[in-house]
Amino acid sequence: MKEGKVISVSGKGGVGKTTVAALLLKNFIKNSDKTVLVVDADPATNLPDVLGVKIEKTVGMIVDELKKKSLNGNAFTISKENLLEAWIHEILVETPQFDLLAMGRSEGEGCYCMVNHMLTKIIDSLSKNYDVTLMDMEAGLEHLSRRTDRDVDVMLIVSDLTKMGLMTAVRIKELAKEVHINFKEMFVIGNRIPIGYEEKFRSEAEKLGLKVAGSLPIDQNVIEFSLMGKSFLLLPEDSPALKAMEKIIKFLNL
Repeated sequence: MKEGKVISVSGKGGVGKTTVAALLLKNFIKNSDKTVLVVDADPATNLPDVLGVKIEKTVGMIVDELKKKSLNGNAFTISKENLLEAWIHEILVETPQFDLLAMGRSEGEGCYCMVNHMLTKIIDSLSKNYDVTLMDMEAGLEHLSRRTDRDVDVMLIVSDLTKMGLMTAVRIKELAKEVHINFKEMFVIGNRIPIGYEEKFRSEAEKLGLKVAGSLPIDQNVIEFSLMGKSFLLLPEDSPALKAMEKIIKFLNL
């Protein structure tokens, strides 16, 4: 069984984590023959739209179904973990270029806590079937404190050109160590960095003890595609943000 590389994309809300994840995926598709599992772990579930993928169900929905069956006293002929695993495979969206699993949001309070251990084991097992698992995480620090983020090879923290974005990156770095999430490497990626501010961004990040993998410029193609709801996988190959991401991937040796 493969031991694929796990890449996690985190950061403050509004900095463009989903954009970064989509640009990473487009480069993987274009420049390698790696098999890729994309996990949208943000309850907002925006990544499928950005990738032009239609999803019928999220993990949150099937967790709710499992909880309702349990509360109604249904007898299970197989274990709940095996049932949940079977359902997850059913909702996995398979495309010729990548597979996608959307975590979504569970309606029941505490519902994720009840099945978190099972979910982690199942997704860990599933991800080992791919060369790369790309995880688009929710905003902030909740996914780290709840341990819904599995151990990662490369943790990428997205920041805009603000002190708040960089300080969130610092807190994510500190909290990841506190809750004992193992990561081989951690880097910051600047997003929507105006031309001429790349070195200023790098300097401010390094003052805070952060390693910078690179920066993505403001890109009119990204702005237009976002506004029109077009798949980022259709971005022109000469898009500045896409070309900048290609350099970042080479720097990270992904």
